[in-house]
Amino acid sequence: MWNTGRILTSLAFNVVLFSVEVLHSLPYSNFQSRKHHGYKEEPQFTEKYFSQTLDHFNFNNLGNGTFSQRYLISDKYWQKNFGPIFFYTGNEGDVWDFALNSGFITELAAQQGALVIFAEHRYYGKSLPFGEDSFNIPQIGLLTVEQALADYAVMITELKQELAASNCPVIVFGGSYGGMLSVYMRLKYPNIVSGALAASAPILSIAGLGDYRQFFRDVTADFESVASECKDAVRAAFHQLKELAERQDYRGIQSYLSLCQRPSSAQDVHQLNGLLRNAFTLMAMLDYPYSTHFMGNMPANPVKVACDIMLRSSDPLTNLKNTAGIVYNSTGALTCFDLYSLFRECADPTGCGLGSDSLAWDYQACTEINLCYESNNVTDMFPPMAFNSSDRELYCSKRWAVIPRSNWLKTQYWGDALSTASNIIFSNGNLDPWANGGVRKSLSSSLVAVNIPEGAHHLDLRGSNDADPVSVISARKTEADLISQWVKTERTRLKQPF
Repeated sequence: MWNTGRILTSLAFNVVLFSVEVLHSLPYSNFQSRKHHGYKEEPQFTEKYFSQTLDHFNFNNLGNGTFSQRYLISDKYWQKNFGPIFFYTGNEGDVWDFALNSGFITELAAQQGALVIFAEHRYYGKSLPFGEDSFNIPQIGLLTVEQALADYAVMITELKQELAASNCPVIVFGGSYGGMLSVYMRLKYPNIVSGALAASAPILSIAGLGDYRQFFRDVTADFESVASECKDAVRAAFHQLKELAERQDYRGIQSYLSLCQRPSSAQDVHQLNGLLRNAFTLMAMLDYPYSTHFMGNMPANPVKVACDIMLRSSDPLTNLKNTAGIVYNSTGALTCFDLYSLFRECADPTGCGLGSDSLAWDYQACTEINLCYESNNVTDMFPPMAFNSSDRELYCSKRWAVIPRSNWLKTQYWGDALSTASNIIFSNGNLDPWANGGVRKSLSSSLVAVNIPEGAHHLDLRGSNDADPVSVISARKTEADLISQWVKTERTRLKQPF
């Protein structure tokens, strides 16, 4: 889907090269934009492990066993026994990647005197319940949204006792799937969580309530917004690739796109189309106004950079190759694309990434997480690549011996019937292809939609930067004010006698 569990290793290709600095967010006590110079700051967090229950819902299963769940904690700004607890509901990746790319939470902690905790999601990073066997059947069966939420509920409750913080209000934060988990925490455990900031959380489309054409249509719209000719150039390049494939000119495809191995089948061409489409997807998601190192190395404004390259010459396939190089070749070390090592097809058409985290996400996309998006070359600029519920069921039954439960999230976590909930911020950026799968209109005074016209994928969670658009600075101010209000209200409630 979207985050660092599926970070693409920044591989190289000898075309367009970019030098990207790692940005780390510096905490401060106001929300004016501040420049970061790219130097590495010492981590503010201490890495710890929590003894977590393997199966929260079966007392006889696995002998009530436990596993070590990783979390990061910082009390640098905490007003002990009084300040709130800001808890990040970790999603599909290494928890450090989220902590180092969510500087707003630390900035807000400095302003509001909060304790900050980033929890790692079970089966990701180093939080593997069964070690190397975690991705075997049946061990992987304990990877569910429900188990993850229970992990966080137990961790919050026990850490509050351990830290003598029983009267400290808890606000949960998350981006993308992590933002969905923050919403679900507020819905399922309102006794533990006082409010939630859900950034770029596609809770509607992932619950099966969206349009299957929406995602790649919105990726296309990002590039079209830079220049209408850009969309046409991308479509023309894919059309030329299709013509070569129809003639089975695999030598030509290899030469034009500098592939390490010559394609030899329609499946190889399908894989190539997926790899190329994935590059545009990542650039649209990560279209930040400054260079980043998150889910790979990206230059500032990668969509504009891509369009400049796509329109650079009269050779569409060369332009396509060089544009894909923004994502796959940022270090310039490789001389060719390896189709099957750079991209892994899975139950998530937007990309599962690589490594063991991709296995976990693939399983989740085969069970509860609905990601039946497809491109059609009519409403988008990509080759037709279908992925409907039947395709998903066939793949998942073969890969994981499971049948997806397409309606489960809608049943378990309310779908679009959210009006009776409270204290949730749904933030979305107009540049983010995930945005229209989420809540774009406020549902009440405490179910607030914050829309960021110049925002990409959870830009508001990132630390402040001089290049930030005014809209994200304003969004963070709105979020900070709402969270401060929720904390104050919860403190008042806790003081009241029963």
